[in-house]
Amino acid sequence: MTEGGASLARNDDLSLRYGAMTTTPMDLAVRNRLLARLPTDALDRMLPLLHHVPMPVGMTVYEANQPISHVYFVCDGIISMVSEMGEGTVEVGTVGREGMSGLPVVLEATTMPTRAFVQVPGEALRMSADDLRESMAATPQLQRLLHRYALALFDHAAQHAACNRLHALEARCARWLLMTHDRVEGDVLRLKQQFLAEMLGVHRPAVTIAAGSLQRAGMIRYSRGKVTVVDRAALESASCACYGIMTRRADELLGE
Repeated sequence: MTEGGASLARNDDLSLRYGAMTTTPMDLAVRNRLLARLPTDALDRMLPLLHHVPMPVGMTVYEANQPISHVYFVCDGIISMVSEMGEGTVEVGTVGREGMSGLPVVLEATTMPTRAFVQVPGEALRMSADDLRESMAATPQLQRLLHRYALALFDHAAQHAACNRLHALEARCARWLLMTHDRVEGDVLRLKQQFLAEMLGVHRPAVTIAAGSLQRAGMIRYSRGKVTVVDRAALESASCACYGIMTRRADELLGE
């Protein structure tokens, strides 16, 4: 069995062990890529410290330059980190079920110059910053995994910056939609056009043109705050190379 197959089998075993018919912390934990890769005994020690919380759209996760009191292991949905300046708001990074928010805590800091909020609704397992620090000190595997995730997120931000500078808006829009599609259940992405414009760092009319082009090509369907992915393969073809670069790098660093 491949490593990825072994990971999926382990997730199924864990779900059976803790009961698949109800939503328990373990059911949620195995949906987060970081938690699912921990040894079972390490995850068992963390479970009492993890608390299931809903993530409604727009919920503030942390404010810029304010102490981060909790971290969020995302199980479904997306958290956006944005830089807010006088000229507008630009996305600098996103966190889905592959990761967690609050990396300054991992790197022995307490604040970020960006604001983080829920972009796509979902749910998460929340943990206090103090509990995470103690868990990292007690579990070397957790510390190593989170350090590698920090590097993956840094690489993602660097590629994102290069992509925004060099690639056409339509390709960037396809890349962003693919990454969002990877992080949610199903093919419907609940995204307002103005929000998508902010995430891509452009004005709304430009997004209208780019999304319209993707829709006319039969890749997506857009209507009143919902984007439906109709042809995933075609959307991948329309994306720039950055989507593949980002996903391969994350797989390399996180062990799959």
